[in-house]
Amino acid sequence: MKLMRVGPVGEEKPVLYADGRHFDLSSVTADLDPAFFASDGLRRVGDATGLPEIDIAGQRIGAPIARPGVILCVGQNYAAHAAESGAQPPTTPIIFYKAPNTVVGPFDDVLIPRGSVKTDWEVELGVVIGQRARYLSSPEEAMAHVAGFVLSNDVSERDFQLAQSGGQWSKGKSCETFQPLGPWLVTPDEIIDPQALRLRSWVNDDIRQDSSTKDMIFDVAYLVWHLSQYSVLDPGDLINTGTPQGVALSGRFPYLVPGDVMEVEIDGLGRQRSLLWSA
Repeated sequence: MKLMRVGPVGEEKPVLYADGRHFDLSSVTADLDPAFFASDGLRRVGDATGLPEIDIAGQRIGAPIARPGVILCVGQNYAAHAAESGAQPPTTPIIFYKAPNTVVGPFDDVLIPRGSVKTDWEVELGVVIGQRARYLSSPEEAMAHVAGFVLSNDVSERDFQLAQSGGQWSKGKSCETFQPLGPWLVTPDEIIDPQALRLRSWVNDDIRQDSSTKDMIFDVAYLVWHLSQYSVLDPGDLINTGTPQGVALSGRFPYLVPGDVMEVEIDGLGRQRSLLWSA
């Protein structure tokens, strides 16, 4: 099942995408928000019949989930990315927070912050929580708490993140528009193995990242279990699971500038395209 949100900012409507057709979910839920996931909304969508078909041509595609309660991010979760960042692979997940108001749609513009000289791209597998996860006893329990997966771009400002951080990374992650999501939330039944997905990024049509989620140091199930030991994960929360090698931080590519076009893609989760502007 693929779910999406369509319409102007702040006025998005929930939509089911199936077999190349789009169906209005307004009779099932007002939005794909934390309340929807907490109230067993995915089952209600699955049970719905007779939904009206709609034409979304020419409409804005919003992020597939409304503003999450929290965005938790995993740093350096691919060994090659850790290496290009000048770090050893972590032995326990590195976690940082990203402001929920950074979320934008998959084709919305991204703003380069004032004073930025090192704005960077990061294609990532995003995990959306469907059921509260609190002190899970093992990683084997974790996937039952996952509502689905989203294509995520953890846009980052490296100078804010590292040189001006004060010891943590959130300054470089929480600038406005720094969290493009979508186009879809894809439920687990459509993703055979979240650890076997190809993920790629491009800048101005030139390939930057090309890797697989099989190269994660800590897999999805482990991350959900691990995070539940330190924080309660609520329905609608988002976890960014890390990015592979091929970012500008590596020194192999220039950082983003106004006018650049940034694209990211993951198998089965769609593709994004963002134009960069100055804030």
